[in-house]
Amino acid sequence: MNGVRIDLRLGGPGGHGKRRLYRARPNLPEAMSINAIHCTTVPAKPNAPVSWLKSRRLTAAQSPFATMHPAGGRPPWHWRSSCLYPRIAMKIQQLTRELIESGGIDAIAARDAPALRVLTDAERAASLRATLDARPDGDAWLFAYGSLIWNPTVHAQEHRTARIEGWHRAFCLTTVLGRGTTDNPGLTLGLDEGGVCHGVALRIDDAILERELSILWRREMLSGAYVPRWLDVFDADGARFGSAISFTIDRASCQYAGRLPRAEIIHRLANASGAIGSAADYLFQTCEGLRALGIPDPVLEALAEEVAAARDEKLAREE
Repeated sequence: MNGVRIDLRLGGPGGHGKRRLYRARPNLPEAMSINAIHCTTVPAKPNAPVSWLKSRRLTAAQSPFATMHPAGGRPPWHWRSSCLYPRIAMKIQQLTRELIESGGIDAIAARDAPALRVLTDAERAASLRATLDARPDGDAWLFAYGSLIWNPTVHAQEHRTARIEGWHRAFCLTTVLGRGTTDNPGLTLGLDEGGVCHGVALRIDDAILERELSILWRREMLSGAYVPRWLDVFDADGARFGSAISFTIDRASCQYAGRLPRAEIIHRLANASGAIGSAADYLFQTCEGLRALGIPDPVLEALAEEVAAARDEKLAREE
């Protein structure tokens, strides 16, 4: 180890000033990486200089660590304010605009889930054209309720908090790529029938609308498990300010998972990961994004706490 350690400061409400020391074991395979968000790496000796990192990935070549263990105890878990935790995972790809435009998502699907029925370019184009043909009068908005909140990958001229009615956010979409695998499927969010949902409305300028939606369709309409709809969006005072494209779940899709027992939902979110990250990270970042906007989702927060506990228990068993 050459005296290297990771010193993690836990931030946010209830976390200021808490610090946990992690020691790492060597021989990390080249295909692995360590992600430590808001952490420090310091030499393991007194009075060593500290270098704060906002977000950094340490590859095996940069830092030959393997499994992480806290000095003198079991791994702590802290996610509530900023998803602050070290994690070991297979090297992942960031879901970026460039990855989408280059066809990277389709390539990941072909590699990791060859049995998954993926929409052709012609099918996606037809779906997009049908959506645009059904566009109501007024500005074009996109309703973000999950990862589009914290990683939109499209250019928007305006962002504002919004509410839709008749639909609610739920982990109702099985994924076997990206945030899961065929052997260990994960879950991602969809809009399922009933209730209300608070999120973010993104206004896209008409001059770039088709280009931006084409990128969005490559991301969200990979397998056709969503049904894009124009839904009314309301502001905090209850006034309607437009219509937004909203990706609702297709209950007839083989990927629909809206009837899973809660224990299975927690298990999948706590354990599944894929080419672009873990299902748990997707959940935690969505919670963080909603809190940052001042519209926390109590249902999602409760689920995140259970998932965090399940992951903590798993780590304890593996020690």
